[in-house]
Amino acid sequence: MYRSFVLYVQQKEALFGKTLEQLQEVVLEIGLPKYTAAQICDWLYQKRCNTIEDMTNLSKKARASLSDTYDLGLKAPISMQSSTDGTKKYLFNADGGYVEAAYIPEKTRNTLCVSSQVGCKMRCLFCMTGKQGLQGNLSTNQILNQVRSIDESDQLTNIVYMGMGEPFDNLEEVMQSLEVLTADWGFGWSPKRITVSTIGIVPAMKHFLENSNCHLAVSLHSPFESERRLLMPVSQKYTIKDIIREIKSHDLGRQRRVSFEYIVFKDLNDTPKHVKELARILNGIRCRINLIRFHEIPNTQLETTDEKRLEEFKEELNAKGITTTIRASRGQDIDAACGLLSTREMSKKTGFKKSDT
Repeated sequence: MYRSFVLYVQQKEALFGKTLEQLQEVVLEIGLPKYTAAQICDWLYQKRCNTIEDMTNLSKKARASLSDTYDLGLKAPISMQSSTDGTKKYLFNADGGYVEAAYIPEKTRNTLCVSSQVGCKMRCLFCMTGKQGLQGNLSTNQILNQVRSIDESDQLTNIVYMGMGEPFDNLEEVMQSLEVLTADWGFGWSPKRITVSTIGIVPAMKHFLENSNCHLAVSLHSPFESERRLLMPVSQKYTIKDIIREIKSHDLGRQRRVSFEYIVFKDLNDTPKHVKELARILNGIRCRINLIRFHEIPNTQLETTDEKRLEEFKEELNAKGITTTIRASRGQDIDAACGLLSTREMSKKTGFKKSDT
């Protein structure tokens, strides 16, 4: 009688995404000089090597010692959709789930929209990702892998954390990813090129404002508490008043921007009373409002406002002294809206339908 055995191969730990301090611990543990960590950082984030073997200023013995326990941890996207307007939607496998990153080229900038979670637990009424529920947090490696592993990685000028998930619900990994992106030993990006979006988890937002110089974007969508609670259940815990008070308590200086994301829904949040209330609550904050067209998703009665009213709404807000722009809709001929591509892939695997709630 024969027994069957399953061989479990332990996955190596990823080096990519680690901080200089973490890499110093790594090299000391395997008996390498502490300065080796700075060399590894240079290979990971500046030279953008693809294997440990590429780190040629490390001895063969050092590379072998690293390779015994670690690898870079870079993973290519599993698929890509390309739009006629140049937008590309990349899909990544993340521990059995799926996350998306959207590359958005423009005349003066090339932006990557990255995800921070697999799914999301916030269940905003207008968001497809929320219908998936939260399946897990992305590690720093998985967040930054989206930046490193797309074809246009070396062409990027801006990064926005506006993909799948709520960044401040995964605060530790998001903050570490920002450190790697902006540190001199990391990618060396200016914080002014990075924006992190949140629905307004106040304690985490406070931590971000105190410990990062990256830009902040707040998903607002209505200046009235009752309406915002209907659109975004998290408002029952973190109110508009709480969010505005926290932002006003910080001296953000002239180099740091706060923006408010505002999806415009027909006959819901696009009236003159909304203009008046927005001007009231945002008084004293140097900010911008980004108006966003709603792209309809299943099982919601929300509708997008018409173009005429959208333009009027923008002008009314500008007349109140609030810098307001309309975000261009991109990638409409592909699954560019957040959560659509991953939901489609998830449905193949689990039977999840877009109509599921």
